[in-house]
Order: sequence, then structure tokens, then C-alpha cells
Amino acid sequence: MCELEEKKRIVVAMSGGVDSSVAAALLKEQGHDVIGITMQIWDHSDSDRRFGTCCSLEDVYDARRVAEGIGIPFYVMNLEKEFREEVVNYFIREYMSGATPNPCVPCNQRMKFHFLLKRALELGADFLATGHYASVVRRGGRLAVRRGMDPQKDQSYFLFNLTQKQLEKIVFPLGDLTKPRIRELARGFGLSTAEKEESQEICFVAEDDYGAFLKKELGEEKIQPGPIVNARGERLGTHKGTPFYTIGQRKGLGIAAPAPLYVTGIHPETREIVVGEREELYRREFEANRMNWYMPPEEGWDIMESLVRIRYRGKETGCEVSPLGPDRIKVRFKTPQPAVTPGQAAVFYDKDLVVGGGWISGAEK
Repeated sequence: MCELEEKKRIVVAMSGGVDSSVAAALLKEQGHDVIGITMQIWDHSDSDRRFGTCCSLEDVYDARRVAEGIGIPFYVMNLEKEFREEVVNYFIREYMSGATPNPCVPCNQRMKFHFLLKRALELGADFLATGHYASVVRRGGRLAVRRGMDPQKDQSYFLFNLTQKQLEKIVFPLGDLTKPRIRELARGFGLSTAEKEESQEICFVAEDDYGAFLKKELGEEKIQPGPIVNARGERLGTHKGTPFYTIGQRKGLGIAAPAPLYVTGIHPETREIVVGEREELYRREFEANRMNWYMPPEEGWDIMESLVRIRYRGKETGCEVSPLGPDRIKVRFKTPQPAVTPGQAAVFYDKDLVVGGGWISGAEK
């Protein structure tokens, strides 16, 4: 587990879950001056529906109980306005443009490691710590993110777009621990969150129903039905609105066909959803933009061999990367891959190290 050589003042971002609770307890045990802060980012008071963990009032109470139990100061920081601007509005824009967003990436980059880090430094902290399953390491004079030891929980994929200045001020105490070990430590510390369940749902979308969320935010008049067509342009049916679909989706198409059909394309400008059989999902290459490199390619580079992951729960696959501009690249898979989805992150690895990453903008067969 992470141990700093000197005693430091460290602010811990406490979500009310077991991971950040253990991170705070470990740093306290190591003798650091620890302060707990929970971000209040979404108001659930007007809903009786179930939300994912980390945003509810109950989660704030859980974080406070842990802080009191281990004897550290605790604060709540209201960032609802910033969260809407940086994460929720992005989420809506991406869906309306035909992309499939990953809100955890901007939430980490902007909410935790910008706004919360800024507050931590104002409190005189040396570092901000979180409960991420990852590590910050130095390679060749630069800082980079390394995978978490637990392959089932590794969160390095979400951390590809941090700056060197941010990485200098970040500590991930759980990078070398597994989830079972963290549960064991939580019990040993007597933490009230030791057995708390996890949620993989989007924290601000009730019951993971993003369609209902978009309708509520935009109004039904902004989301119009349109044609479902095949690759030849033949109309097969009618969809409920392009934001309700994602590349690779099979369920909910409402089309009777001799073979299963999947969404292979989304075109908001024509309101068309394109579908095809599974083999039509595969792509040989894609483009990505807004690149962030922890290990930048050499100046004047032409082609770079790498491993790329194109979704959080996906596996890395071999590829060749070539430049298209200052922050744009083309990626060619060694083997065609299914459901390459605009709006998702493409993260590049060298063994256990994140080399860099960007956002998928389009894919070609």
C-alpha cells in the first residue's frame, strides 16, 4: 500500500463508500494529518427513486460517521453548480450528438482533481487522496498512472487525462490492495462502511434509467422519433429518439428479424439509427481526439505499437497508432473489434502503465 516517507497534511475525498473510508483510515494510521471532504454534487431530495452510491445524503452521513470514528476533521463541499456544468451538461450534450458519454472521466478530472484539489490546497494540504484502484508512478522524469493491483477493480482507465501538475498532488493509497483486503482492513478499523454495497450505476441517474433522465432534463419535444434503417438505407422500423441508443445495443429495437440486430450507427442530423447483424459491428480502425499523453511519443513519430482499451470493462487489444494532428490520432487494430463507440475513452497501455488516452470520435470498417 502507499506510504509516504514524511508525514503530510492530506485531504481525502470521501464518498461514503468503503474504499475512500479505508484510504482515510490508512493515512491516519500512518501518522498523516488527514482531513475528510465529501462533495455534495446532486440534489436527490425531490425523488424517491434509487440512485447509485456516492451522491446521496445518506452517503454524506456515512462519510461523516467514518471521519468521526477515526478522529479526523470532516467538511462537506457544495459543488452542485460545478457538477451540472462540468458533468451533467456534458452527459446530455454527448447523447444528443449521437455519442455515448463516460461521465466518470470528467467527474474525476474536473470535480475531484480540479475543484476538490483546489480546495485541498487552500486548506494547506500537501496532497489529495482518493479511493481509486490505481497508483501514481514516475517514469523517465514524468508522472503516469499505473493499474491497480486488483484486475477486477482497476480504475486506471478513468484517469488517463490528468495533468502533470495534478498528478504531483495526488495519492492513491489503495493501488496495491485488492477489494477483499480492503474489506478486511475496514473491519479491522471498525468502519461503519465495511460491508456497504457498491453500485456501478451513474450516480446522478435514478435507477440507471438515462432515458427518463434525458426526458426530464430536455423535455420530450427535444427527443424525436425517427427511422431505423439497415446499411442499405432500407427502413425497418421506428425508434424513440437517437439519445436512447448506443453502438452495440441489441435490446429495445422492436424489430422482428431472422437474426439478431444491433445498433451499428447513430446519426442525429438525419434522426437515423442504423442496425445490422453482429459482424457489421466490427471495425478495423478509429479516430480519437483531445489526446493526453503521460508518455508522449517521440518527436516526429509516425507509427507506434500499443495496447488500447476502448471501454472500461473491455480488454486491451493490439494496435498501431499514427498521428493526424496535434491532438488527433488514428488507431488501427491488429484484429477488428466490435462496438467501437464514439464518446467513449480510448486508453493506451504499456504493460501496467497508462501511456495516454483520448476520446473516440469515429470508426471505420
